[in-house]
Amino acid sequence: MDPTSILSLRNVTKRYAGKSGATTEVLAGIDLEVREGEFIAILGFSGAGKTTLISCIAGLVEPDAGEILLKGKAIDGPGRDRGLVFQSYSLLPWLTVEKNVALAVDAVHKDRTAEERKALVRQKVELVGLGHAMDRKPGQLSGGMRQRVAVARALAMEPEILLLDEPLSALDALTRAKLQDEIERIRKHEGRTIILVTNDVDEALLLADRVAVLTPAPAATIGRMFDVALPRPRDREAVNDDPAFQALRGEIVSYLGSLVAGRVRTVADYGNLPNVTPLDLAPPPQAYRDAARGGTDRRFMEFYKLHKVYPTPKGPLTVVDDFNLLMDKGEFVSLIGHSGCGKSTVLTMAAGLNAISKGSIVLDNREIDIAGPDKAVVFQAPSLMPWLTARQNVALGVERVYPHASKAERGEIIDYYLDRVGLSDARDKLAAEMSNGMRQRVGIARAFALSPRLLLLDEPFGMLDSLTRWDLQDVLVEVWNRTKVTAIMVTHDVDEAILLADRVVMMTNGPNATIGKVLKIDLPRPRDRKALLQHPDFYAYRQEVLHFLAEYDHGPHEKAA
Repeated sequence: MDPTSILSLRNVTKRYAGKSGATTEVLAGIDLEVREGEFIAILGFSGAGKTTLISCIAGLVEPDAGEILLKGKAIDGPGRDRGLVFQSYSLLPWLTVEKNVALAVDAVHKDRTAEERKALVRQKVELVGLGHAMDRKPGQLSGGMRQRVAVARALAMEPEILLLDEPLSALDALTRAKLQDEIERIRKHEGRTIILVTNDVDEALLLADRVAVLTPAPAATIGRMFDVALPRPRDREAVNDDPAFQALRGEIVSYLGSLVAGRVRTVADYGNLPNVTPLDLAPPPQAYRDAARGGTDRRFMEFYKLHKVYPTPKGPLTVVDDFNLLMDKGEFVSLIGHSGCGKSTVLTMAAGLNAISKGSIVLDNREIDIAGPDKAVVFQAPSLMPWLTARQNVALGVERVYPHASKAERGEIIDYYLDRVGLSDARDKLAAEMSNGMRQRVGIARAFALSPRLLLLDEPFGMLDSLTRWDLQDVLVEVWNRTKVTAIMVTHDVDEAILLADRVVMMTNGPNATIGKVLKIDLPRPRDRKALLQHPDFYAYRQEVLHFLAEYDHGPHEKAA
């Protein structure tokens, strides 16, 4: 054991038996030395065994082989020397913030007086910035605030090591950034050894001293260890311009990509679509068709003085205020901004799912007033019929817009798009039996199979881990390159916005949210993630978006007079 290590993992191996009796090796010989006061990020894809590994360190799961030593002694079950924060905060809803934290303090610090324990609770709650919310119950707190309570509770145990199991993955980008800053402040103030499990490369680089990358399942091991020699404090805007950050980020992303190399299929791997045209289920009046003869490639879609107002007990609330945008046919626009800025509201109005309060949206020379298959929507949560197979879910839309095609032709369309999204082997699998990533692939296949005039994507990858997210971004890029459908995508992810879009439309904070800035992305297509990171303009575009988001990091701005 390294004399400077507080924690040593030696050949840690874990296997699980499945329902069929077959055994799967999840972890295969993990070796890791963690120095006292060090911040280690464990980076890996979904299903790589990250949570199993952190559970072994916490003493909640016993390895089948190998050993875990804390200060030279083998761990024996959970203990107060290791504080654990889970991805899902587990608070007692009927207790206040103070009493939720006090539960842990009273359990592990029985040797202290009541006054000392009370002071410790207050100190840790104030450390995570919740001193003003001591008497609130979890139901009165936001998701980010609840996760801060969980961190305070773990810190109040005064552990040797703080273990964080993807504590920020379920949060929106702004809340996530604020809690990343909070974790950095805790690291500096407390000086504790911290191990963070994450699937976010930027999060790992902003917080960690070293990044351990797990290879994909099964039989995961530490593939590579990266030293993060970036000076602290690390400001997310400032590091974006740092060549050392750019080089290290590119190296990690390239390595992650190499771990799943060979999974990408080429266009030649797919069949051809049958030569059938979808029905126009909402044809415009003849006068519109006469005016549009020859095509409307320019100004194909127009948002004109768009407003959305909701009634509230305190009076009308204007969520979207004077949103104006022109789009050409085949253009891909990313809509980005902080939570609550009205991005999804704009999208649902464009889909015909949400009434327009004032102004209008015109698509292909007709005003949008109802939903229809000419406007395909992919939501953040996959909206499939769980009792139907992947093929049957896609067929619901295909049968509606291709009733004139033969059964065989409709089947070819369905199978073509399921193949395109990588589900050729799961066409007959029930949606209920699929992972979130697989369900979202079905949703994308269904949307493209409609041959819509407009594709609307409302954070379709927001619930997915990085590998699945990257994989589906590549799927989306590949299928969009073939169809060139006009598309709008709501996202919180800066890299995603730049990778996919011709223009990034940035929205100011709500209420009264509107367009704050439009950034044209002049990068060659087709776009490849690895090549993009090496493009001289990529980080300049990234910095413009990051700077805009940082400007609106502190609540709504007043509209300019």
